[in-house]
Amino acid sequence: MDQAELREICLSFPGSYEDFPFGPETSVFKVRAHVSGGARHEAKMFAASAMDPDDWSVSLKCEPALAQQLRAAHPEITGAWHMNKNHWNGVRLDGALPDSMVRDMVEDSYDLVVASLSRKQQEQLGWARLTGSQGSSVD
Repeated sequence: MDQAELREICLSFPGSYEDFPFGPETSVFKVRAHVSGGARHEAKMFAASAMDPDDWSVSLKCEPALAQQLRAAHPEITGAWHMNKNHWNGVRLDGALPDSMVRDMVEDSYDLVVASLSRKQQEQLGWARLTGSQGSSVD
C-alpha cells in the first residue's frame, strides 16, 4: 500500500477529510458531520500518517482488547507514537501486512470514532450502527 492508496481509503468514508494540524508533513484524517442550518460539529481524528515512504506507517484507533491481540500477533503493529497506546495502534506499512487487513483496520478506526458521535450525526453521515454499539449522546 502506498500513500495514494491510504489517502483514497481514508477519504472514501462519509464525512471524512484530510487536515494538516501538525504541519504539511503529517496527514490527519478526520470525520465531521454537518447538521441542518449549516452548523458544524467538531471533527474527530480516525487516522494519522507522516506519509513518509522511508518510515511508512499510520496511527489508527482500535478497541483496547483487539489492539493487544493485534500487537501480539503482528510485529508491524505497536502502540501509536504520541497517542494513547490503549486506544491507538501504530501500523507499519512496509508490505508485511496484507492491504485488506490495513483497509479493515482503517474502517474499524473510522467506525469507532463515528460510534462516539451523536445519533443525529451518525444518521447525517448515513452510518449504520454496529450491532451492540451505542452512541455517546443524543442531540
